Amino acid sequence: MSTFNFFPEGWKSENSIIKNDILQGIVEKCDEDYNLYVKMENGLQGIIPRKEIEMFKLDKKGYPKESLCKNKEHKYVQFKVKGKEGDNIIFSRKAAQMQVVDSIRRDLEVGQVVKGIVKNITPYGAFIDIGCGVVGLVHIEDLSVARIKSPYERIKIGQKLNIVVKYIDRSTGKITLSYKDTLGTWEENADNYIAGMRVKGIVRETEKNKNGIFIEITPNLVGMAEYKEGLNYGEEVKVSIKKIDYDKKKVKLILV
Repeated sequence: MSTFNFFPEGWKSENSIIKNDILQGIVEKCDEDYNLYVKMENGLQGIIPRKEIEMFKLDKKGYPKESLCKNKEHKYVQFKVKGKEGDNIIFSRKAAQMQVVDSIRRDLEVGQVVKGIVKNITPYGAFIDIGCGVVGLVHIEDLSVARIKSPYERIKIGQKLNIVVKYIDRSTGKITLSYKDTLGTWEENADNYIAGMRVKGIVRETEKNKNGIFIEITPNLVGMAEYKEGLNYGEEVKVSIKKIDYDKKKVKLILV
């Protein structure tokens, strides 16, 4: 899989202004008019006017909400240099977002790996920033092969991760992502184990007919053990690997 990275690699120098690259800095303050004052590691400072902060979440007047502007304080943001107004260098986060969206519509392909940061978690999935505030959604069923009740069991807000592009709507720019596709195939995970090995696992679900209990060995490898009373979802258990069936992609386990 090829990797797409919309985040700047480290900090850019002043030469990047000529190249028109996407730059990165930290917001030192948000003033009373909701403009952002940004400083780069090389000491270069600039202002992101309120109208240049966001291209997505806008009010009826076309401005980002006051709370969104304030929430950027003391956080890293990506932007492009728009020009100068007097002695001030003007940055535009909106221009950087536009460049990323254009790149998504033109170059990004299903199956590619992108770098992202977990921005929000809901009961049904998580929203991942893949660069400049452009967000994709990973549904809970795409976080792991093992069934989980909450995305918090796999990821946390602020976590940096690699994630696979599952679907792109090029007309709207909406992106669906998959985390489990970065965790290895069934065969790759199974190759780490052999029959007779004792390992720790997590109880994920029990069959209603009491035929067995599903135990997660890794997020992308689940086995079944004989039913046992008193085990609860999320409980850690010790198991012995009885058999790995590559043809049926099944792992038989024995509770220790």
